[in-house]
Amino acid sequence: MDIGDLRTFVEVADAGGVSPAALRLGVSKSIVSRRLVRLEAELGVQLLARSTRGAALTEAGATFRDYAARVCAEIDVAKETLLPTGDLRGRLRVSAPLTFGPTHFAPVLAEMARRHPQLHIQTCYSDRFVDLIAEGYDCAIRVGYLQDSTLVAKRVGPMFGKLLASPAYIKAHGSPETPEELATHQALMQGTEAWQLTDGDKIVTVRPQGRFKADNGTALIAAATAGLGIAYLPDGLTQELVASGALVPVMTRHPPPPAGAYVVRPPGQHPARKVRVLTELLIEYFGQAPHLAGVAR
Repeated sequence: MDIGDLRTFVEVADAGGVSPAALRLGVSKSIVSRRLVRLEAELGVQLLARSTRGAALTEAGATFRDYAARVCAEIDVAKETLLPTGDLRGRLRVSAPLTFGPTHFAPVLAEMARRHPQLHIQTCYSDRFVDLIAEGYDCAIRVGYLQDSTLVAKRVGPMFGKLLASPAYIKAHGSPETPEELATHQALMQGTEAWQLTDGDKIVTVRPQGRFKADNGTALIAAATAGLGIAYLPDGLTQELVASGALVPVMTRHPPPPAGAYVVRPPGQHPARKVRVLTELLIEYFGQAPHLAGVAR
């Protein structure tokens, strides 16, 4: 039984169709279909019920999927045990934020690819939170304050940001001095997130309100410089704007506490070596670039 056929079946089962599985695997749909036909012929059972809307597991397929996934995982562990310090092989699928990712994390992933020429790296840059398990990612790089979840997280470095507004906004609406005053201002947000602020030794949580929202930090910077409100923005993306006076820090007596950058992965006792290597590279990178700042996500 071919391990490639098993992996393909697991991907189709988890992705819910041939097309998304082919995208995950980086191969054509025809190759995926051939592998499935070959596996079903070898087993003598139908594993998937195909339709124009996708592919659903049959009863036999649902039973076989768990066994196939365990076999694939055991083979991966065996390979890493045999070659614990050798070149990484196979595929690494990473989710990274669109804000900050292409400028700060892409160089690390490129360096990883350079060091391991037999490793295939696929990175999705998006400011939405992907479902690592359902969408077939090995790990994600996330920044800000992590929400509670079943995912395993490893902090790779600190991230810093400020509350900023344009001089025009401050002239028209004033500059808030306390968390209570902040609640009366227009906030520029990604969604319905809460902002954390320091008050001496305490952390105060504020739920701001505003009419302008965007799921990307660069878009929020544009709104802030246009005078639409106050935004929590990363130092790494706003240093020049602050230096030029286009944006001004507010709530300086109650700054946000340092956030963090994390590698998160699906639950499991041991992370894959490729995820461990990426984590170590990011820790090394942050150690060499202590000036980095983060976004609240």
